[in-house]
Amino acid sequence: MNEEEKVDKVDTEETAEAEKPAGEIKEEPEKTEKDKKKAKKEAAKEKPEEKKEEPPKPTPEQELASANDRYLRLMAEYDNFRKRSQKEKESLYGDIKANAVKEFLPVYDNLVRALAAETADEAYRKGVEMIMAQFNKTLEKLGVTEIKCLGEKFDPQFHNAVMHVDDEEKGENEIVEVFQKGFMLGDKVIRFAMVKVAN
Repeated sequence: MNEEEKVDKVDTEETAEAEKPAGEIKEEPEKTEKDKKKAKKEAAKEKPEEKKEEPPKPTPEQELASANDRYLRLMAEYDNFRKRSQKEKESLYGDIKANAVKEFLPVYDNLVRALAAETADEAYRKGVEMIMAQFNKTLEKLGVTEIKCLGEKFDPQFHNAVMHVDDEEKGENEIVEVFQKGFMLGDKVIRFAMVKVAN
């Protein structure tokens, strides 16, 4: 054997050895693909079993009862929303009305002072009295009431005490003088009465 033949033989042996592992490597991916196919088949077999475990479909009576329950809950929710909206609307209307009346109370105070002032002009006095009577009627129509004070016991929810006096003839915490009248709209105080309290 000459040297060229030896080199060719060595090359063919090396290529043969190199080809063997490549062939073995090719076989491994084929096995993994087969394993994947088997795993898919097994998963497909398991799926129908899972479906069998699902709860049975509800009967028409149960579906009707469920729909009826949802309907009743929805109606109750809507009724609560309607009542809440109505209450908020009424409350807002009352607040706006109270604020509007409050702005007119200084005019009322001025009419009270005009009536208290002495005047020789009877026509002028009669005119102020008529205006005052009309003002009181308007307040009454709006549902505004005067807070009772004179002779009543002091109540911080309705009265604002600005003076205190000791008087044995009067009872404890009795209101003896009113400096400024207080007003209410329903249960809401528009303006506290400014009063003098005894003992």
